[in-house]
Amino acid sequence: MSVYGLLLLRISLGLIFLWFGFLKFFPGISSAEAIAGKTMELLSFGLLKPEFALRLLAVWETAIGIGLITRIYLRETLLLLFIQMLGTLSPLFLFSSETFVIFPWVPSLEGQYIIKNLVLISAGLVIGTTVRGNNAEFRQFSPK
Repeated sequence: MSVYGLLLLRISLGLIFLWFGFLKFFPGISSAEAIAGKTMELLSFGLLKPEFALRLLAVWETAIGIGLITRIYLRETLLLLFIQMLGTLSPLFLFSSETFVIFPWVPSLEGQYIIKNLVLISAGLVIGTTVRGNNAEFRQFSPK
């Protein structure tokens, strides 16, 4: 686990972002499309219309996925990930009537979809430990 755990975590997180980002390039396919568009429009004070916002989000998430998988510009990739996650969590507060059946205890299906992002944030934090030379991902396992 110590040999491959971080590598698999980084690649699997990258695949999630690449997959979900790619879906957003095709209108009507992503299950997060409606709430993501509404959220970005609200957060941009109406400057980003949902159609454009979804394209931007598609590029953003796809770039995060590619960055995580290839490890190219990993610091910048993680910064994009954390900024994106702030936006992703905001519907819990901005649209609580859509994200909760009973606020704050019973999330709707969309709310559950959003809350699971806490795990993605935690994964990003763990991956972030590898960018400053504490690179356990590539260090050989040596029992003590």
